[in-house]
Amino acid sequence: MSEQTTTAPVVRHVDARHRYEILVDGDRAGLTAYRDRDDRRVFFHTEIDDAHAGRGLAAVLVQQALDDVRASGLRIVPVCPYVAKFLTQHQEFADITDPVTPEVLTWLDARLGR
Repeated sequence: MSEQTTTAPVVRHVDARHRYEILVDGDRAGLTAYRDRDDRRVFFHTEIDDAHAGRGLAAVLVQQALDDVRASGLRIVPVCPYVAKFLTQHQEFADITDPVTPEVLTWLDARLGR
């Protein structure tokens, strides 16, 4: 029998670590990472731990992260493939989404030390 979650997942913004985390029963189950550039939040990586895969947690995490971006008055740049795919299915964020450009990718690589 598979283990069932007893409480709803919780998403928290961990500003000091430049990410949003999703917690399941108090344990971190995944994250979406970003860096801020002016008024744009550049999302570059999303992951869900294997133990929590297949439960739709990435969608919950990204939805709440993007809701927070909107509430903060920022814009979205979806470098992360998962965030980019999510945005194609959720047009309600189209008005605050900017394209990924070579300049943004160069900036992000420098910022991340790649």
